[in-house]
Amino acid sequence: MNEFANLPLTALQAVEAVARTGSLVGAARELGVTVGAVSQRVAKAEAALGLALFVRESRGMRPTAQGEEMVAHLTPGFRQLARAVEAATRDRHHTLTVSVAPIFAARWLVWRLPRFTERHPDIRVRIDSATAMADPNTTDVDLCLRVGKGGWTGMRVEKLFDQRITPVCSPDMAKRLSTPADLAHVPIITDVNAAFAWDDWLKPEGLDASIVGDGPSFSDGSVALDAAMSGAGVFLAWETIDLHALKSGRIVAPFARREPTGQSYWLLSAEDRAPGRAQLYFTRWMKEELAADGIGVT
Repeated sequence: MNEFANLPLTALQAVEAVARTGSLVGAARELGVTVGAVSQRVAKAEAALGLALFVRESRGMRPTAQGEEMVAHLTPGFRQLARAVEAATRDRHHTLTVSVAPIFAARWLVWRLPRFTERHPDIRVRIDSATAMADPNTTDVDLCLRVGKGGWTGMRVEKLFDQRITPVCSPDMAKRLSTPADLAHVPIITDVNAAFAWDDWLKPEGLDASIVGDGPSFSDGSVALDAAMSGAGVFLAWETIDLHALKSGRIVAPFARREPTGQSYWLLSAEDRAPGRAQLYFTRWMKEELAADGIGVT
């Protein structure tokens, strides 16, 4: 206990940063101080403990066995301290940060978010719309909404609902479609980044993707949906992207059947951070909105 009392927090920070980055320069850049300051702080920690925590090499700093053991506790400890500060700030400002894919934000969330704000005017929602998944364990993100087959580790994971698909098109294009086999005679719009295929929808009809014709392709599902609304062809869409357009009548679903893709929507949050009030309210609200849209939450 005396050894800990004699160690400044800045010295422990320096030890952890040097071990993680592998150099004084990397640690200095991360901590926003000079290389000399980092070196002095590491030396102070070693002197207070009476231990050599690093081996100085030409390529950088390598932790000794004692250093590795110490850092194994320091890294999660500093992570917890950072979360404590972040949680206090978040609660004070009543801010909830939600990470969602851009297409989900644009086609589903923004149309419904005013209802959450009306219900909880004291909670400010910040939407982080990026294709790369943020890590709620190491960032200020409270909730991540992602599509996949599951299997995420080191996080709190909650399955929301299964992804389902159906062909959509303009009302005029739908007049050319009496049966699924008619898809062979119309342009097919392709989202080249889709994680599912036409076979997922056609196989229950005894058909396969070999019947679908050519058409425009896009690298963005939202643009592909716009193309379907313009009359450019038939697009195989999932229900969180097409619901608003279907309700408005800008597109129609010529065949009522939706098929699961094997993917699901999941809510991810930090494993060792208890959900705050804003997070619980937002999760409950989103489930209510999905249910109102006829999407079955598991």
